[in-house]
Amino acid sequence: MKHTVLRRFLGSAGALTLLLAATACSGDAGGGASPESGKSSITFWGWAPGYADAVEAFDASHPDTRVTYQAVQPGAKGGYQKMLNAVKAGNAPCLAQLGYETLPSFAAQGALQDVSGEVSAADQADFQEAAWNAVTLGKQVFGAPVDTGPMALFYNKKVFDSLGLKPPATWAEYRTAAEKIHASSPKRYISSPYLDYDYAGLAWQAGADWFATKGDAWQVTMDSAANKKVADYWQGLADDHLISSAPMYDQAWYTGLGDGDIATVVGAVWQAGVIKGGAKNGAGQWAVAPMPQWDAGNLRTGNAGGSATAVLKGCDDPKAAWEFAHWLSTDREAYGTLVEKAALYPAAEKLLDLPQLAKGDAYFGGQNIYKVFADAASQVRTGWTWGPLMTRTAADLDDGLGKAWAGKGTIAGALGTAQKQTIAEMEKQGLSTTP
Repeated sequence: MKHTVLRRFLGSAGALTLLLAATACSGDAGGGASPESGKSSITFWGWAPGYADAVEAFDASHPDTRVTYQAVQPGAKGGYQKMLNAVKAGNAPCLAQLGYETLPSFAAQGALQDVSGEVSAADQADFQEAAWNAVTLGKQVFGAPVDTGPMALFYNKKVFDSLGLKPPATWAEYRTAAEKIHASSPKRYISSPYLDYDYAGLAWQAGADWFATKGDAWQVTMDSAANKKVADYWQGLADDHLISSAPMYDQAWYTGLGDGDIATVVGAVWQAGVIKGGAKNGAGQWAVAPMPQWDAGNLRTGNAGGSATAVLKGCDDPKAAWEFAHWLSTDREAYGTLVEKAALYPAAEKLLDLPQLAKGDAYFGGQNIYKVFADAASQVRTGWTWGPLMTRTAADLDDGLGKAWAGKGTIAGALGTAQKQTIAEMEKQGLSTTP
């Protein structure tokens, strides 16, 4: 499958150099040799469907290393805080699923461990350049890239067909479709509230950056004119009651997807696995189309998510940790299962021709959805930079966005408040900022 490398969409090397000093090796909670068996024993925390299967396959094929998998809440739902708390307490696992957007924050807090001594040049060459840059800081390596998150439009084809609608090519057409869908039934909506990194993908596409670097200082631009344009568009949909009140990933959201009351999801490739797993009643009704555009002739796509298998501070068996992390991202059979169960899109170049990425999916009416995402990957707008305190920034933003979607504020206001709070926290932690 043809793939264009996305040079900088996962983050900026210049931005990463502004982070606080990275973590050094210490601690003994994450792993080590089992005194009973002599095997290396490490623990891995994550939440993606298929990870448990991958660990089982690794353990069966690697008799000298045992990986124990523990499922935790997705990062923004509490998983990241659990990881940070464990690092502070000195009992963190060796490995953890960590979104690229959050990795700089963990590095800034000294929660990651450098494993560059375990990484060969051949290992590095396995990965797309942008994905590799997302897990490195200078010469330090904090984990193995797993996947990327190009975005597209998931839509209920049954609903669209019943109303004579085609997938909208532009955001203006998306609004027109929203109006027709809601007019067909007061219970039907075009979408649901977007928070943190799902919302970031919408801003990303439009060139509405949140962070940049200037010299040795950070710029925070969440309240820019470009961001206001995106915010006002979605505010208009919310004000006209075209957005469902069901929070994404809650049971009410899955129910709405399954019965057709929520007719679209603008999301990353991995959302396919989320939708399939949580909205089984929608099987055969859904399809995937390119992300709507602000300008029809200027194809740009956002990115939402993508993650690494990161090595947390305190891991006392970095060799075993890297061995598993690299294997998880490059083993064809194991990653094929991750495509089938979690709809992950590989960060490893040699996996872009996996057979699972070239076949139809019965849930999506037999469509080969990965063709859409392969095209989207080449259209992801470059230049996006994540900030150094994203766990805090995301929490502050979500508080405001949650209120705005409920009619107790505005999306633009939520972005402005999050910017002020982020700058204040940066300065509190000794990070330089500039207008």
